[in-house]
Amino acid sequence: MSESLNIRPIAYIRTDFEDKFGIPRQSGRAPALTGKIVFLPEFRNPEAIRGIEGFSHLWLLFDFSKAHREEWSPTVRPPRLGGNKRIGVFASRSPFRPNPIGLSSVKLERVERGGKDGDVLVVSGVDLLDMTPIFDIKPYLPFSDSHPEALGGYADEFEDYRLAVDFPPELIEKLPEEKREAAVECLADDPRPSYQNDPERVYSMKFAGVDISFKVDGGRLTVVAVE
Repeated sequence: MSESLNIRPIAYIRTDFEDKFGIPRQSGRAPALTGKIVFLPEFRNPEAIRGIEGFSHLWLLFDFSKAHREEWSPTVRPPRLGGNKRIGVFASRSPFRPNPIGLSSVKLERVERGGKDGDVLVVSGVDLLDMTPIFDIKPYLPFSDSHPEALGGYADEFEDYRLAVDFPPELIEKLPEEKREAAVECLADDPRPSYQNDPERVYSMKFAGVDISFKVDGGRLTVVAVE
């Protein structure tokens, strides 16, 4: 049995997040958040995506490129559990894994053809850092990939968790109009570590080229500055 396999990226994704802080915790949590999958030159063959527009959603296999470590731990501490309860790494979606490979389900919005980067896939519901390497793309098949009866373990507790977001008009107008809905969705998903609950603390999220500063008091997030 082979102990190693050389895997190389086929593409990378462009998104509005240059830092990890603020990225939705799972794909689909911010439906308005879009990204563009740009294939590396070797894979910019239109034949490689022939028929892809017949699928509404795609699976992305990607590299947790900012989470590479020499050692691995059999347990992790999910932020949603307050950062103080350990769960088995294979019972989590933590980026800190023996092999730092991630999996995201995204919606295919359209294919942009004929540009300088070849054919580009525009997807939504993304949860990836800008320039994340993509290892593979596979179509999502609803008849086999969807399991409405499935149990979500400890994550079920947070399925409906959202913050109410107060984003003053004079501040949200500093964002491009097409980015505003996604920004609110990302903030509502509560970017903070769960163990931080200081209503006076100011957090800053880099998004779409600006810094969004905010406070959280109870279940309400208030944006205080956009720079």
